[in-house]
Amino acid sequence: MNFEQLPKKIHFMGIGGISMSSLAAITKTKGHEVTGSDCTATSLTEKLTHTYGIPVYVPQRAENIGDAQMVVYTAAISEENPEFLCAKQKGLPLVPRSVYLGELMRQYDVRIGVSGTHGKSSTTGMLSHVFMQARLDPTVVCGALIPSFEGAYRLGEGEHFIYEACEYKDSFLDFYPSIALWLNMELDHVDYFKSMEQMEQSYIRSAKDAGAVVVNWDDEQIRHAAQGLKGVWTVKVGVERSDVDYSAQNVKVTGGLASFDLYNESNFLCRVSLNVPGMHHISNALCAAACAHICGVSAEDIGAGLESFGGIGRRFEYKGNKNGVRVYDDYAHHPTEIRVTLQAAREMLDEGGRLFCVFQPHTYSRTAGFFEEFVSALSLADELILAPIYAAREQNTYGVCSEDLAQKIDGARVIDDFDAIGALLAREVREKDLVLTMGAGNAFKSGEAFLKLP
Repeated sequence: MNFEQLPKKIHFMGIGGISMSSLAAITKTKGHEVTGSDCTATSLTEKLTHTYGIPVYVPQRAENIGDAQMVVYTAAISEENPEFLCAKQKGLPLVPRSVYLGELMRQYDVRIGVSGTHGKSSTTGMLSHVFMQARLDPTVVCGALIPSFEGAYRLGEGEHFIYEACEYKDSFLDFYPSIALWLNMELDHVDYFKSMEQMEQSYIRSAKDAGAVVVNWDDEQIRHAAQGLKGVWTVKVGVERSDVDYSAQNVKVTGGLASFDLYNESNFLCRVSLNVPGMHHISNALCAAACAHICGVSAEDIGAGLESFGGIGRRFEYKGNKNGVRVYDDYAHHPTEIRVTLQAAREMLDEGGRLFCVFQPHTYSRTAGFFEEFVSALSLADELILAPIYAAREQNTYGVCSEDLAQKIDGARVIDDFDAIGALLAREVREKDLVLTMGAGNAFKSGEAFLKLP
């Protein structure tokens, strides 16, 4: 499939997703006629209609296919979906989202794919800021909203294509990175990946044609997987290490924000000051810096670009302050992400303040597969409020629920209504407390409900 030779009329099934909405908007901007559908209307579907003039149909019905000449669909779409069946009966090309994205990126000379269990969206955002600072005008496809774009993508005129390379169902095997970034590797998506060995092999295959792979040498699993890279330039990065190509030295943390000296081997490049909280962002920034440097970006632009990055949507996103209580929202839904996010929040607490966490578990398989890890990580909050599990694509064949988690965590409560959670927060929080809503579903609604109360 050649992107430049695509049919004129393209229909996107699952257009409300963050990646699909970006691809639909890019396709429309490229001059194609675009339609889309989803199960429910969202702010993203509304933006597609109002900003780009893309008709979005809710719910999904066979007649929505209309006179489309090709259909792009997400991994969540069942083959029993009425639109899928209609397109198949008409003999239309049915193209998975990942394949479509792979074809889109092949138009660009330098394709930078960011992989990892944690930190993909943030690092993609960091890279975009660095390359924009260097006036390289990159095209970017991210898995989260980037405030400077007012969306999750950017259509540039330069030769660089920066994208988030998601591993779920081996989507990233359909991509064509010339430079691959490996941030970290931890078992996740246990409905698909049954072992670390399976995940390792997928990562190795995803980078087999890359000219370079930037690897986080602090991550033990990444070091192990990197042994499987043959004939590929491996660029090693690490914090306070001497056995790497790029390192972060003299790390300091002030008010939850880190700064460090960036070195290429023994050569000092610049001082990097981050404006996103959390120690984990040091590794993310270091990987982004190494990638940019091997692409020829100056040390000055790397430092300035990283400093200009203020975070992305739903990644420790500041939502507001009510009576001295700060509210943040984060997409964290894996135990490791929850742990580092809660630790970052604790570093930002005012003296005497308490950390309230509202968490909505994401998928039954993940909750069951990492049950004890969730209990341990969530226990870092002073007050924990759980919402029912967000099912996403699953049925509850695992026999697990949020009440099971609550029984293992002292003082944890389960409330099944986000407005009710907001009202509870209003009754219980006091000045200097911090509220953190977490999860890949709709937990953010509880923080927003709290902020709206008189």
